[in-house]
Amino acid sequence: MNRIVTFALALFALLLPATTQADPADINAAARGVVRVVIIGSDGDEIYPISHGTGFAVTPTRIVTNAHVVRDAVVDETLRIGIVPSEGNDSSFAKLISFSPKNDLALVQITGDLRLPPLTMSGGESKDAGEVTSVGYPANVDRAQGLRISDIFRSQNPVKSRGFISGKRPTREFDTILHTAPIARGNSGGPLLDGCGRVLGVNSFGADSEGADAEFYFAVSNRELLPFLRENEIKPRVNGLPCRSLEEVDEAERDRIERERDAARESLAARQQAQELKRDRERQKAELAVMEERENAMALAAILLLIAAAAGFVAWQAKQMEGRERRAVIAGTIAGGALLGALALWFTRPGLAEIDRRIAEAMGEAMPGDEDEGTDTSSQIEGKFLCSIDADRSRIVGESPQDLEFEWTADGCVNQRTQYGFANGKWSRMFVPNEEDAVSINSYDPDTRTFRTERYLLGRNAMVSARDERSKYTAPNCGADAQAARTLGEKQSAVEALLPDSPNERLVYTCRVAN
Repeated sequence: MNRIVTFALALFALLLPATTQADPADINAAARGVVRVVIIGSDGDEIYPISHGTGFAVTPTRIVTNAHVVRDAVVDETLRIGIVPSEGNDSSFAKLISFSPKNDLALVQITGDLRLPPLTMSGGESKDAGEVTSVGYPANVDRAQGLRISDIFRSQNPVKSRGFISGKRPTREFDTILHTAPIARGNSGGPLLDGCGRVLGVNSFGADSEGADAEFYFAVSNRELLPFLRENEIKPRVNGLPCRSLEEVDEAERDRIERERDAARESLAARQQAQELKRDRERQKAELAVMEERENAMALAAILLLIAAAAGFVAWQAKQMEGRERRAVIAGTIAGGALLGALALWFTRPGLAEIDRRIAEAMGEAMPGDEDEGTDTSSQIEGKFLCSIDADRSRIVGESPQDLEFEWTADGCVNQRTQYGFANGKWSRMFVPNEEDAVSINSYDPDTRTFRTERYLLGRNAMVSARDERSKYTAPNCGADAQAARTLGEKQSAVEALLPDSPNERLVYTCRVAN
């Protein structure tokens, strides 16, 4: 019986449509900007929670949630809105910016020093049966963990639950996404994410199943969310590219390299074959030409020898007769000249080695690389370069990047001010900003003219460690000393050791010499 069940489950899995599975790193990166939204009452100096929901950052200081999450604060002006991040102890109050009950959306502004990483919106159409993840703070999980009501003021990681899109339905007069990623009270206002951690919608409510747990859930779709944000003068980060995992990008890169190798081998074989055919043709031409020149020289030499013999005989006869001295001299001169000409033709006739010399000369005229070196930029290392994104080789989780322009020198200096480090055969520079929870590593390969940016979207605690390690060294100025690049490469490795094995985002640019 167990074998039958196992076989049936395996068969069912095969019949399911293929979907892109969520990358935990992408979901965790998006969760950094997911917060608990708490409605707070007060009794003198004491504050206490009235209710709570979830929200997520669309700018560093602005949070989207459901209208019904903050409705009590709209009705009762004595109530306040609190924002509790997933990490850190810098909870903050917020003020209401926009309230739209018609599509169950609200926007609040952080009033304190708290800053959050904004989530990226999906700009593509959500596909039926695609895998999705709900992120939020369900109250039933709080109760199961035995958390007191006051504990919701404490930072905690949000709960992630997976499911699938079941369709799109215009419900309650606004556009929604029907899905099966479980939500409960407290999840309201949290994001519904695709496999790359991009927002598809705002979780709002579940289907009424007469007291039982709901099996289907509704999220306000981006068709409602994006116009709502733009009406409030927020330009969201939107990414409409297909969702690909880093493994898929790496596999495509390996396939590309293998194809290029195969193409290079085929091109080399074709060039070698063409060279051999040309060599055969040139050999035939050279052999015919040299043999003809040899035969002509030998024939002329023979004729001159005959002339020399005849003139010599005339000179001998004239010398035997009285009064014929002048004739003898003329005939002797002709004989000597003809003999010298015959010898010259014989010894200067082309030899068989001339065949190989002419072949080499002819092949050299057609060999590649004879172009004027002054106009060839294919091997130029230094100079100004313009780089364009190669989307097929990249994994872009944010907005589409712009072209880059920079000046590179052989000692790893960019734009005459930023020194790159050199380690393990690679030029790179690490950036650990204070204003963003992300570590970036820029690298450049002068031989292939490939510029690459890899971004690691870290949690707040991980960023504290990275910033602390980065503060232990000062990056040298361009040309500070001959060992500046290697010294910086070694120092950067300490920060790199703190990073995850794989980046969240990889941007690959192809560069060319700028005009």
